[in-house]
Amino acid sequence: MDKVQLIATAPMGLEAIVAREVRELGYDDVMVENGKVMFQADRSAIARANLWLRTSDRILLKLGEFPATTFDELFEGVKALPWPDWIPGDAEFPVEGRSHKSQLSSVPACQGIVKKAVVEKMKQRYGTEWFPEDGPRYVIEVALLNDVATLTIDTTGPSLHKRGYRKLITEAPLKETMAAAMVLLSRWRPGRPLIDPFCGSGTIPIEAAMIGWNIAPGLRREFSAEAWPTLDPSIWDDAREEAYDLLRDDEPLDIIGSDIDPAAIEVAEANAKKAGLSGELKLYQAPVAKLWPDSDYGCIITNPPYGERIGTKDEVEKTIRQLGSIYAKLPTWSLFALSPSKQFEHYFGKPSDKKRKLFNGRIECNLLMYHGPLPPRQS
Repeated sequence: MDKVQLIATAPMGLEAIVAREVRELGYDDVMVENGKVMFQADRSAIARANLWLRTSDRILLKLGEFPATTFDELFEGVKALPWPDWIPGDAEFPVEGRSHKSQLSSVPACQGIVKKAVVEKMKQRYGTEWFPEDGPRYVIEVALLNDVATLTIDTTGPSLHKRGYRKLITEAPLKETMAAAMVLLSRWRPGRPLIDPFCGSGTIPIEAAMIGWNIAPGLRREFSAEAWPTLDPSIWDDAREEAYDLLRDDEPLDIIGSDIDPAAIEVAEANAKKAGLSGELKLYQAPVAKLWPDSDYGCIITNPPYGERIGTKDEVEKTIRQLGSIYAKLPTWSLFALSPSKQFEHYFGKPSDKKRKLFNGRIECNLLMYHGPLPPRQS
């Protein structure tokens, strides 16, 4: 198969995790920049990356990149790209755009120029002056950064965090991609207990179970590029068949989610059922003060209340202090907490072993990591 250039977009701070996932899929030609991971692969990677990447937001097909400081340069650069190789004559092809630190700063004007240039290129191939745009959808994006234009087509559609299992959400939901990143950064494995004492709609326990069982996160949804006639449908069939073959649903899971809000537990149970994990997770209503695991060498992975939309600042402080008090009595456990609080370690009563800046939506947070001892090797 001919090679394509792909971009896996990455939430700020997660680029290295997305790159690691891309390499684990078998793609070695990887470059990392702010907010994106670029790699070269054959066309089957469009399906495999959409199905498997847990921490990326979307997979973009890169058509080209070139300097553009004038509208003429933008027009000619776009027109030179092989749009008809991908976009059929009846396709819908809206143009989205963004510009940062570039002379071409008017995004609507850039979108108009790109649309016009793509149409001119399509006219050459299809010999027509008019395109109905009533067929499959190809969302084109022009991204201008430091006077360089990057032209892509979105293969994903709705963001990859939309796995399809979370029909119900609590008031301040954690994105699935961020929950998966927290689990991957913890290096948790399914042989270890895992607890989330602020589980909300159950996202961290569900994502952990999907990782533990090697469930491809995109297995229950569809993607924009599946409707593209210019892409062989067999790549999607093959990718899904591979994903089903790699399932490990015989792995025992010891995953607990609890929350003080009984309504949250109802939501978590409904989402777990939708994810095909009903009965595999232990979900129950309880305050964090009641957290007392009866096993060793586990992981607490959690997103405590921030005091932004849930809880007051005093309640947040009290909650973190309770969590720290409990963790002090769990010498073999590790803990990973995502929090925007600059005073987390003070309230918790212990400095973290490591901190990693991440953004939960637009809220700047730290993932505070407390590393307990690893479980002894099984003889």
